[in-house]
Amino acid sequence: MTTARMDPARRDLSIMGEAGHTDTEVRVEPSSVSRAARATYASDRSSGLLPDPTPRERTFTIISVDDHLVEPPDVFEGRIPASRADSAPRLVTDSDGREFWEFDGNRYGQIGLNAVVGRPKDQWSMEPARFDEMRPGCWDPVERIKDMDIDGVYASVCYPSLIAGFAGTVFARCRDQALGLDCIRAWNEWHLEEWVGDRSNRLIPLQLPWLNDPELAAAEVRRNAERGFKAVSFLEQPVDLGYPSLHTGHWDPFLAACEETGTVVCLHCASSGWSASRSPGAPLELLTSLFPVNALVTCADWLWSGVPVRFPALKILLAESGIDWVPMLIHRTDYVLDHSASGFDAWPDREHSPTDVLRRNFWFSVIDITSVIALRQEIGVDHIVLESDYPHADSTWPDTQEMAQRGLRDLPPEEVRRITWANAAELFGHPVPDELQVP
Repeated sequence: MTTARMDPARRDLSIMGEAGHTDTEVRVEPSSVSRAARATYASDRSSGLLPDPTPRERTFTIISVDDHLVEPPDVFEGRIPASRADSAPRLVTDSDGREFWEFDGNRYGQIGLNAVVGRPKDQWSMEPARFDEMRPGCWDPVERIKDMDIDGVYASVCYPSLIAGFAGTVFARCRDQALGLDCIRAWNEWHLEEWVGDRSNRLIPLQLPWLNDPELAAAEVRRNAERGFKAVSFLEQPVDLGYPSLHTGHWDPFLAACEETGTVVCLHCASSGWSASRSPGAPLELLTSLFPVNALVTCADWLWSGVPVRFPALKILLAESGIDWVPMLIHRTDYVLDHSASGFDAWPDREHSPTDVLRRNFWFSVIDITSVIALRQEIGVDHIVLESDYPHADSTWPDTQEMAQRGLRDLPPEEVRRITWANAAELFGHPVPDELQVP
């Protein structure tokens, strides 16, 4: 996680780790740790991983709208034009045996708290992790499906890891812009062909955008929608990374393409490298405690920018957001409109109030269901969705079913149905077979 304002070259850190390490290293060419090595990694349990947990009883159908993948070593092999292939991201190993991605003069680690499922809690740390220290489900889609089955999760949306950044920010910052765009396209190709592959009933395709040209980004969204992508991972607040504000028309071509194709705009917490913490030296616990503040600020900014007014069919998902803050934003927005904003023209929609638009265009992702679920009707029960956050330290894996049962036990079946899977199925256009619909 990052502090509030940082050097632009190091902004896309979030909870994903740091770039720019300069330790002495030994290069490992991608081909030497690619497909053949993946089988070895998948079978290696010598690094302290716990045995597979017992599969959980499936009380509900669950779609998780926020999980994460760790890119395997061969993501970019054969997907970058030959003239630039030598400059593509590659896995390297330092003198201490730690694995890093190297790209564009920086190094990006697999931070431990990104991939701790299956490890004893006393072994959780922020130290860079090796592939053989992770459950194979972190980076192998076949193994991921097995872990989803253990957890009782039917379908999953998976966000990228540090080498890409939540919205492809690592590639957008590349000094060779043609190479950066090649990397975006290569990542998307890999995600669709290798990660999702023939598992499209279980894994929902999510693309990375090209941030440096909204017109080109729009063309990519349309092309990717035709190929089956359902979502795009975008920035919470572009201005925090030096891009034009949402309160301009700069992003309209991209947003218009998302609306036109039904592509869900996913705003993951910390995707802009911003935190509400202002205290240097603050512990990680403060930063993660403030994650809901990211969601509140993001939602308010997108709402008052007029984006969902200009694009009334746009679907915006706040990932890792929670819902506890939503009633507060609704109450405050309604009050401001009737008082301090009265007589002004900041809100452009004469037919729908900000609260109407919030309940129409935004979806809220819940990992820990709290007592605020009692206010679900005020929030909009049709816009609350679940997540498991696999394989991060916050993850409910392998007990996502138990979390849902405990948090939703007092709700009527139709509301449980909506929150556990039906809302997400409608949001992403991802139908669930009749025989798997519970409740």
